[in-house]
Amino acid sequence: MKEESFVSADDIRSAFSAAMSAMYRKEVPAYGTLLELVADINKATLDAAPQLRERLEQTDSLDRISEERHGAIRLGTAEELSLMRRVFAVMGMFPVGYYDLSSAGVPVHSTAFRPVGDAALKRNPFRVFTSLLRLDLIADESLREEALRTLAARRIFTSGAIALVEKAEAEGGLGTQDATQFVAEVLETFRWHDHANVNAELYHRLHDAHRLIADVVSFKGPHINHLTPRTLDIDAVQRQMPERGIAPKAVVEGPPTRECPILLRQTSFKALEEQVSFIDVDGTWKPGSHTARFGEIEQRGIALTPKGRALYDSLLDETRKAVRPAADGSNASRYEKALQDVFRAFPDDWADIRAQGLGYFAYSVDAKAKSVPETDDLETLIAAGAIRFDPITYEDFLPVSAAGIFQSNLGDDQAQGFVESPNQKRFESDLGASVLDEFAHYARIERESAEAALRAVKASEPAE
Repeated sequence: MKEESFVSADDIRSAFSAAMSAMYRKEVPAYGTLLELVADINKATLDAAPQLRERLEQTDSLDRISEERHGAIRLGTAEELSLMRRVFAVMGMFPVGYYDLSSAGVPVHSTAFRPVGDAALKRNPFRVFTSLLRLDLIADESLREEALRTLAARRIFTSGAIALVEKAEAEGGLGTQDATQFVAEVLETFRWHDHANVNAELYHRLHDAHRLIADVVSFKGPHINHLTPRTLDIDAVQRQMPERGIAPKAVVEGPPTRECPILLRQTSFKALEEQVSFIDVDGTWKPGSHTARFGEIEQRGIALTPKGRALYDSLLDETRKAVRPAADGSNASRYEKALQDVFRAFPDDWADIRAQGLGYFAYSVDAKAKSVPETDDLETLIAAGAIRFDPITYEDFLPVSAAGIFQSNLGDDQAQGFVESPNQKRFESDLGASVLDEFAHYARIERESAEAALRAVKASEPAE
């Protein structure tokens, strides 16, 4: 097969994202309601904020808003994680960042598979937050062994999916027919199955250890547990969800409402209680229920530098020491006020954020500039209006927010403690690859954009 006949990874990713969304919409009808709500709010936000629309158009980011979504899955073994990495690579998605959620009482560590290049992100920014269960954090040795045996016996990918991954790796890509089949085969991995792999007794023991452990171990595969559309105004979504018959979680995770959004804000609706069946000792199926899948919405802001992230983390920590949000929402207003008050220490102006080195920016020639000084000094050109700077969107995740969403949907009694035990080296060994450092990645994007803008200015200068 000639290389030019291959379907691009971006097109495969787009097809898979669309197929996943259609499947999840059928499985969880409230997700369709969320999509409609977010679309309505995004349109209203853009209509009311022409400057925001103009910035999105100038940075070629407007179209991707409607395509923006991420999913989340939870895997049980190193073998599953390694093969999932190879599957996502066919879609042009690569592991970025390491997240230890044990510090927040969730026995997993994670990465985010996503496109990393600017063109790929603009084509389709689909991401999947992928967690690996930390069975080493389960204190009950016999339960840990039973969970390992159960996980070892399952196969989460179809033979067709594995064959197509191997073909893509061997030949450098997939043709049209193979790409279509690849999407269909891989979609099966993420499909909901209501017949458990375990009996009710083992399920409840796993559930008592942690609901997430039961969710990972008890079923045929890593069913997608949520898909997340991106909104331009998450506060409006939070207010209007009840009007659409959806009950939101008590508080929005992440930073407070700001003129200049930073990092990531998320909210969700409570997980569904779904009817499932457990295999009994006599081989018959016993009815039961399981809670796992939910709906989530996100609003993305600027990617922060290490300095900015340290400030963010310290302010969030200060807020939560003053008021820790209650799972039942009883102190939501007090928490939100404390968050707003504490975060006044974080500048809420793009120029100030840039001047203090708190966020990453992309630089470009301003087409509306009336005059261009003859200089190669970036700051002088910015002051003269010849070069503009725009916030680089944060494409990744926040451990505290992710854990907060997990906890709010796993049950209010599940905020149990695990010893904080980050182990990136072990995670990367299981993954079969290193994860990309997101700070270095954003810094490179910023640096290269500045260099490109300076070259463009120089090229536009009249010859002497």
